[in-house]
Amino acid sequence: MEFSSNLIKVHLANYLANLPLPNSFIGIFKLGAKDIVKLIPFYATVGGVCYLSFRVIKPRSPVNPSIKKESPKVVDGFDIEELGESTAFCRCWRSSKFPFCDGAHTKYNNEQKDNVGPLIIKKK
Repeated sequence: MEFSSNLIKVHLANYLANLPLPNSFIGIFKLGAKDIVKLIPFYATVGGVCYLSFRVIKPRSPVNPSIKKESPKVVDGFDIEELGESTAFCRCWRSSKFPFCDGAHTKYNNEQKDNVGPLIIKKK
């Protein structure tokens, strides 16, 4: 315990006190190459901690929220003769008629600020 206490109270404090942190954003451009190299581990650590904190707070949501989750892979096949003159396939994974599009992407796009739409296949 004494080692970690000494590490934090003395060594970390000395490290932070000796960092060439600029007083303003413009001050970054006045730093020399050696000063920038000294700041890389500090900013990498801060960035890593921020990224990991973000991942814990907002974990990734799956692309497929609920369709055929019991299957190891979602695969649907069709014969071209079975399709009508025009068929729309869902690409947002939110359709209640999956794999066909029911327009659920409109709500999804508004909520997620996305622009996904259906795949439309037409016969010539």
